[in-house]
Amino acid sequence: MHTVAVIVGSLRKESFNRSLAKALARAGKDMLSFTFVEIGDLPLYNQDLDDNLPAPVVRLKEEVAAADAVLFATPEYNRSIPGVLKNALDWGSRPYGKNVWGGKPAAIVGISPGHVGTAVAQSHLRSVLAILNMPLLSQPEVYMMESGRITPEGEVTDPSTLSFLNVFLKRFAEWVAITGKKI
Repeated sequence: MHTVAVIVGSLRKESFNRSLAKALARAGKDMLSFTFVEIGDLPLYNQDLDDNLPAPVVRLKEEVAAADAVLFATPEYNRSIPGVLKNALDWGSRPYGKNVWGGKPAAIVGISPGHVGTAVAQSHLRSVLAILNMPLLSQPEVYMMESGRITPEGEVTDPSTLSFLNVFLKRFAEWVAITGKKI
């Protein structure tokens, strides 16, 4: 079974995106093995620390390196990705030549109270992941509007939402199996 590092771009205790990621991990437990990677304890990226990485950065890099793929669950802040997520991406790609993200198959999901879900943030994240050399699942796209269909514990209460998430999970598992072997 392929392992997936889950990166949630929200630090909020009752994050909608953490709930979505939990729902995916719960629904996909027979297809993929999910490990949530903490990013809230990372210091702000500082190139001066490249030669002596802080312990949380070492942990992040080790956990991502151990995974076969990465799932990003991102909110949208001011039409972009949260700073904490960009910070994790920067740490994982540094120092130069030690990009832990490179070659890892990836997918993006997001949920928001707004009508456009997290479409703009996901577009920005796609640009960053491209330069990090992460082959990205393009379809199905998961831009959800939060409407109480997923509990904070990750239980999906709406059958049509669960069906959609299962389609996504099946495609992501196929993507990881096919793409992960080529890179």
